[in-house]
Amino acid sequence: MGRITASRKMLTGDPKFGSLLASKFINCMMWSGKKSNAQRVFYGALDIIHEKIKDAEPIEVFTQALENVKPNIEVRSKRVGGASYQVPMQVNRTRQQSLAIRWILGACREKKGRPMHEKLAGELLQAYKREGVAYTKRENVHRMADANKAFAHFAW
Repeated sequence: MGRITASRKMLTGDPKFGSLLASKFINCMMWSGKKSNAQRVFYGALDIIHEKIKDAEPIEVFTQALENVKPNIEVRSKRVGGASYQVPMQVNRTRQQSLAIRWILGACREKKGRPMHEKLAGELLQAYKREGVAYTKRENVHRMADANKAFAHFAW
């Protein structure tokens, strides 16, 4: 397992909305401890979302986008008698959240040529509409789990 950090206990809501989820997202987006940069990018993205979707709160769009990207089930490798099987398993809530955040940020970082806040706004809007790179990733993970349903009896 990875190292255990107290980040969950230490986490406080973000300055604008008081949302723990937004705060976590900003922390994951931050590079080399530059939190103000990460916050500027995040709030810039939410401003763009607010312009595009007038009738919904941008923080609600963000939360729903993350909900849409969260995987319910994933495959993990399990060695049984010298062979490795991809065993479908339930994903716990914290891992669902961190995978969703990681996939959205990964999708944004892969795109080149536009400012980060524009890429982030685009990816969040797509995830909100159940499309885009991060959502496709989730669908692929679910498809893998479905394809390997035969090995479910190896789950531990």
